[in-house]
Amino acid sequence: MTQAYVNRIASATPPNDVHGAFVDFAERQLEGTRESRLFQRMASRAQIEHRWSFLSADDPQENGALDRDSFYVVGRFPSTAARMKRYEADAPRLAAEAVERLDLGPDAKSLTHLIVVSCTGLSAPGVDFDLIARFGLNTSIERSSIGFMGCYAAINGLKLARHIVRSEPRSKVLLVCLELCTLHLNESPSLEQLLSFLVFGDGCAAALVTAEPWGISLDSFHAVMAPGTAEEIRWNIRDLGFDMFLSGKVPAELGHTLKDSIERILVGRPVDEIDLWAVHPGGRSVLDAVETGLGLGGDALSASREVLRANGNMSSATILFVLEEIMRDAGAGRLGCALAFGPGLVAETMMFRTAGR
Repeated sequence: MTQAYVNRIASATPPNDVHGAFVDFAERQLEGTRESRLFQRMASRAQIEHRWSFLSADDPQENGALDRDSFYVVGRFPSTAARMKRYEADAPRLAAEAVERLDLGPDAKSLTHLIVVSCTGLSAPGVDFDLIARFGLNTSIERSSIGFMGCYAAINGLKLARHIVRSEPRSKVLLVCLELCTLHLNESPSLEQLLSFLVFGDGCAAALVTAEPWGISLDSFHAVMAPGTAEEIRWNIRDLGFDMFLSGKVPAELGHTLKDSIERILVGRPVDEIDLWAVHPGGRSVLDAVETGLGLGGDALSASREVLRANGNMSSATILFVLEEIMRDAGAGRLGCALAFGPGLVAETMMFRTAGR
């Protein structure tokens, strides 16, 4: 059976760092409440220094706007329609930047499949058509879209790319994971919801998947669903954007679920045989729970923690940022495991091995 490989990954983020401004906004939402001090403590321990957006936010504007474009104005946050118009304008630019950095060269003309993953916006014709036009891709390229699955959607994208390459060995698959999470900020008096907003940023990652044996091999996939946890992560379309709820119970549930399922995830291998861990940084507490639940060493999740520090949680794109970080430094022949989590509560997992070059 033909083996599939991620040959390379490239990533991009928007130009504006909004982390501090968004934290300040959330603190103002809780002013005068007993939850305010708890939020401040959680924010200081989040291990996030930057989150990026096309919105330009610094000091609050005179009209109560959080950003200089007055997209978010206190008391009249934008409708879902307004958020989607902004997505339609900004998403293609970010996707193009990531694909440009992939440096496809002659491979662009020979791409056979294009998979676009996005959970934070949708339109048709969409990002896939824009990429075809910008990069001169074959207009008969086979297109697939994966949407609204949440933070683990990139693993499903890699899974689909692997199926394509294994069934058609000459295939060259471009996978693009694009998320504009900052378009879905909302006013809320809820501590739990504001803590959810604390971690999300924008980013895009593009990957080339072929049968050429370099990069990382896509060896096996396994999904694990935690029973009775469907309400712990919710992602719903409402009048004021896509409404995210992330329960504080998620880290503990993940830790228990992974501990019970790790033998199946690792295909019978012991944890200490895994050289590389690419874990979706859903937040500091999520990484801590995975580290504790699996008994990992102190620096096992260093790539995940660095991506969290520099970008926050970018939903589906994040795990590709982590894999890009790992591929930059890892030598050939190292065994790895990727884990990403999302609504369900589900862990999508992937075994891989570095192939060098």
